[in-house]
Amino acid sequence: MGSSVRELAGATPATRDRYVDLLRVASLGAVVLGHWLMAAVTPDGVGNLLAVVPALQPLTWLLQVMPVFFFVGGFSHALSYRSLLRKRPEGSEDSVYSAFLRARLQRLLRPTTVFVLVWGAAALLVQLLGGGGGLTGVTLRMVTQPLWFIGIYLAMVAFTPPLLRLHERYGWGAFAGLAGAAVAVDVLRFAAGVPYVEFLNFAFVWLAVHQLGFLRADGRVDPRRAALLAGGGLVTAAALVALGPYPLSMVGVPGEKVSNMAPPTLALLAHGLWLVGAVELLRAPAARLLERPRVWRTVVAANGVAMTAFLWHLTAMFGVYGALLALDVELPAPASAAWWAQVPLRIALAAALTAALVAAFRTFERPAAPTAPGAPGASGASGGGPLAALGATLCLLGVLGLSMVGFGGLLDGRTALLIAIPVSAPAAVAMTLGGWLLVERAGRGAR
Repeated sequence: MGSSVRELAGATPATRDRYVDLLRVASLGAVVLGHWLMAAVTPDGVGNLLAVVPALQPLTWLLQVMPVFFFVGGFSHALSYRSLLRKRPEGSEDSVYSAFLRARLQRLLRPTTVFVLVWGAAALLVQLLGGGGGLTGVTLRMVTQPLWFIGIYLAMVAFTPPLLRLHERYGWGAFAGLAGAAVAVDVLRFAAGVPYVEFLNFAFVWLAVHQLGFLRADGRVDPRRAALLAGGGLVTAAALVALGPYPLSMVGVPGEKVSNMAPPTLALLAHGLWLVGAVELLRAPAARLLERPRVWRTVVAANGVAMTAFLWHLTAMFGVYGALLALDVELPAPASAAWWAQVPLRIALAAALTAALVAAFRTFERPAAPTAPGAPGASGASGGGPLAALGATLCLLGVLGLSMVGFGGLLDGRTALLIAIPVSAPAAVAMTLGGWLLVERAGRGAR
C-alpha cells in the first residue's frame, strides 16, 4: 500500500485542492474521536459522558464537525457532476445523472454493504446461539447508528443536479432559500407547535450546508465572506442557545427534550456556518502545510480508508470494552479520576483494533473503474435517470432505517419507525441492496 500511496501522492495535479481532502479526513477523524470519548460504558450499560458531565457540552462546538464533511461533499459533487456533463453526448443528461449516482454510491455503498452483511450474519449467529444480552445486545443495537450519516449523504448526492442548477441561477440566493426554509420549520415547530414539521430540517439544514460547498467550488467563499460566516454563525448560534429553546450541546444528549441533531435545528445550521467560515479562514496556512510531501502522503493514505474506518470504529470501541470486561478489568465510574486515567489506553486500543479492521476491509473502499456517459456499456436510454433516482431513494430509506433499528432483536421482529412506517432490520437491508442494484443497472445501462 505504501508504494501506491506514494504514486498517488506524486501524481496529484497542481490544480487539485488538497485542503478539501484534508477537511474530509479531519472531519471524519473528529467524529470518530468524539464517539470514543463520549461513550460512558459500565458493566450495567452505555451512557453519554455529556450527560454525566454537562460542563463538557461546549466541547461539541469544536468536535461536532459533520457540517464540514457535508460542506466538502457539496464542493466535490459540484466538480464531479460538471465533469460528467462536459463529457456527455448531446441530449443525454439522463445518463449523466445515472453515471454520477453510480460513481458516488459505489464509494459509499460498497464498504457499507460489506459492513451490513458481516454484522447481519454475526447478529444472526449470536441470537441463534441464545446470546444478545448485556454489552453484546447494546452493541447490536448501537453499532449501526453512524449509518444515519450515510443516509443523509445519499440524499445530498441524489439532489445534487437540481440544487446545482439552482445555485448556478441564484448563487447565494439558493443557499438563503434553504436557510430560510430551515428558519420557517423551526418557527412552525416551536412557536406554532406544528407536529412532525421538524423532520423537514433533515433536508433543509444539511442541504443548506451542502449548498455552501457549491459556492466554494465557484470561488465565492472568499476570506471576507468566510469571516462573515464564522462571526455571524457563532454569534447567531450563541444567541439561539442563550435565548431560544435550543440546548447547548450540538450533539444529542440523553434526557434532553430537544436535540440540535435529530432532527437538526436552526442552532445547528448556525453552528455549521461558523465552522465552515472558520475552516475557510485556515485555508491558506493549511495549503502551505499540504505542500510538504510527507504530510500530503498521509492525507492521501487516510482518504483511501476513511469511510471504512468510520464504519467500523464503533465495532472496535465495543470490542475493546468487551475484552476489558472479559479480562475482569475494572471499568471505573464515568468521569472519575480513574476513568480519565484509562482514556488514553482505551483510545489507543480502539485505534489499533480499527486499524486491523481497516486492513481487513479496506479493499471494498477502492472505487471501481468509472463509466463515462456515452461510452460502451453506459446508459443512454431514456429512463435511466428515474431508475437511478428510485434506487437512491431505496438506499436512503434502507440505510436510515437500519441506523434506527440496529441488529438487536433480529429474530424477534424488532422494528423502528421510519417516517411513521415500522421498519425491521431485514427490510432495511433488502431496501439498501435493492436500491443499489437499481443504481448499478441505471449506471451501466441495459446490455
